[in-house]
Order: sequence, then C-alpha cells, then structure tokens
Amino acid sequence: MAQVNFTLNQEEILQLLSSGNSSEALKELLRRSMNQIMLLESAEQLGAEPYERTTERQDQRNGVRERPLTTRIGTIVLSVPRHRNQPFHTMLFENYQRSEAALITVMVETVIEGISTRKVAKVLDTLCGRSFSKSTVSAACKMLDAEVNEFKNRPIEPGHYPFLILDATYFKVREDHRTKSKAFMIAIGITAKGERELLGFDVYDDESNSTWTSFIQSLKQRGLSDVLMYTSDAHLAIRYAMSNEFPNTVWQRCQFHLIRNILDAAAKNYKAGIETELREMFNSKTIKEARKKRDEILNDYSDVAEKAMEILDDGFDDSMTVMMLPEEMRRPLRTSNAAERLNAELKRRAVVIKIFPNQASVLRLMGSVAIDYHETMSQKKPLFYNTSMKKISENTRKELIVLAHEQKSKARAA
Repeated sequence: MAQVNFTLNQEEILQLLSSGNSSEALKELLRRSMNQIMLLESAEQLGAEPYERTTERQDQRNGVRERPLTTRIGTIVLSVPRHRNQPFHTMLFENYQRSEAALITVMVETVIEGISTRKVAKVLDTLCGRSFSKSTVSAACKMLDAEVNEFKNRPIEPGHYPFLILDATYFKVREDHRTKSKAFMIAIGITAKGERELLGFDVYDDESNSTWTSFIQSLKQRGLSDVLMYTSDAHLAIRYAMSNEFPNTVWQRCQFHLIRNILDAAAKNYKAGIETELREMFNSKTIKEARKKRDEILNDYSDVAEKAMEILDDGFDDSMTVMMLPEEMRRPLRTSNAAERLNAELKRRAVVIKIFPNQASVLRLMGSVAIDYHETMSQKKPLFYNTSMKKISENTRKELIVLAHEQKSKARAA
C-alpha cells in the first residue's frame, strides 16, 4: 500500500493533550489516521484523486457514511467513503477488527458467565464504553466461530509445503468448576518459494502422543503431503506423531531450544561462555567444522558442566539436519522461531483474559489472532527462493529419508 500522510498542527495537538484525557487524544489520532487510510483506498479503487480528471477513473465519489468501530481504547466513529456505482471496500475493518472483536467477545463472555473479576468488567467497560446483552455476544461469537473454523478447516494444497514448523503453547480454561491448562497447537508451512503460511491450529487437553497424532492427522486429511523436513523442539509426542504419520520426513531439532536446554543444565558461571561457543558451532559453514567445534566445547566443559555436555552430545546430530540443505536455507529452517513469535503474540493478547471461560473461547480469540498473524506473515519477504529448492538433489532427498528412519529407530530405542 502507498504511504499514508496526515497532518496535525501544534495547536490541535496541544488542545487534544490539554484535555487531560489521554484515551480521548489517542482515539482522535486513531480516527484521523484510519480515515486517511480509507481515503487512500477509495482513490485507489476509483483510479482518481478528488476532482481529478483522468481516463483511469472507474467510478464517482458519493459522500461518506458514519461507522462506529470498537477498539481497545474505546469506540471511534469513522467516515467511510461511498461510491456511486460500485461499493467501497476496505481491508481496514477486516484486518483490524477480527482479533479485536474476538478479544471483546471473550471478555464479555467471562463477565456473563460470572467468573471474571470486577477488574475485568471495568476493563471491558473502558474498552467498549457500553454494555452487551447475551444475544449480542452470542451472535458475535457465532460470526467469529464460523470464520475461525473456515480458516482452520480449509483445504491444504498437496505437496505445496516441503517444510513444516510445529509448536504449542498453553492457556488456562475454566472447566468443570476447575482451572485447567489447554494446549493450543500450531503448524506453520513453508513453501518451495520460502513463503510462510499458518496451516493449522487447534485446542487439546494436553500434548500427548494421541493429541499430537490427532492434530497431524487433521493436517493430512486436509491435504498436507510430501513434507521434506519439520522443525520443532524435542517434545517426544511431536516426534512420535510425525514419525508415524510422515515416516519419510526428517526432523530438525530447534537449535534455539537445544541451546536453552543446555544452558538450563549448566552452572550460572559457565552459561555465557557456553552460549557464545554454541552459537559459533551452529554458525559453522560445514558439518565437519561444526563437529570440530562441538568436540572443543565438550572437551572444555565436560568437567564443570557434565549434564549440559550430555545434552549437547545427544542432541547435536538432530540439530544439524539443516546442514544437508543449501546454505541459504539453513538459518531460516534451523529453529522454530516463527512459531515462537506467534506464541508470544497469542500470550500478549490473552493477558487480559487470564482464565478463559471455556475451550471454545480459546479457539475463538487465539484463532482470530493466529489468522491475523498469518495474513501479516504471508506478506513478508520469502525466507529463500525456488532456486534454492532446486539445489536439493535427488540423492540428498534419499539421504534425508534414510536419516528420518534412523531418527525414528533412535527414538524408539531411547
């Protein structure tokens, strides 16, 4: 989208701030910027600026209509452009309000269920500036649930995602008059062109062999196939499910998680030194160079960090699977950081709720946030290009399959 410019002179700024109500000032700034965005969208759709004469013009302006938009800093009234023949379309409401609406409906639901604190009710009052009836919340929930379920169950193009990132995070849910932790599982696919897309998410009671198998099976049933490599932490249930459902798919152990596992087992005095040397090892250009650096680390720290060095020795090979790929593909595929960033965003948006009223509300809010993240992520610069994928020879592919079966045998023997 083209750059958006809007102006506010010093007198207007001072007037806004002198009111003593920072919330109202922010609302006014937000209102003006969003109105400017819609004016730009209108000009793009019409093919002409106001009063501009051009052969590219597609339609005529026809005034504006007011539309309230509920945000976390209150309700603002926007001036939505109108066109004479073709309706005006804006991505602003769709992109901005999905997760906002989900957040508000879940908060309202906690109040209606009677399990929230007065603090949450006060926050809700501040956010929305009005009360909500049960029927209003029910209708909003149905709309959001339909959108989340449609995205969650959409078909996956077979063979389109050679790389997969898997992870999970937890949220507290009220169930049977008790507070329980529920696992929110996510799967991010990476195409041969290096494009990232959120393939799926769902809520489960825990991270067991059966729940991870159920999640992976749901991806397969929707069309996921021919996955060359997946990246995750060392959770045994993930490995169990993937080795059974995708036996020819090799595992890349997340290097970030391995570093964290190693440092957690080391004494405080040695953490900084070990971490520096581990990063040098993972940045090695060749597997031979990496093994040499590993041996140096083991030799230097085995006496003072025995448990940490055992973790390094045991996890080294699985964390170096990416060394079989072209060099430019290694860094973006060696960790599950893309999933970790999504998890951080999910946690950030859940902080107001603290305890969800039911499992459906977790899926509603976290699913909406995840969809927003997917749309942002899919527009980012590719991690690599199709030319990199073409560098992976048939012989390398066979070697990766052999390694996948070796990993499965090793895991069963452990």
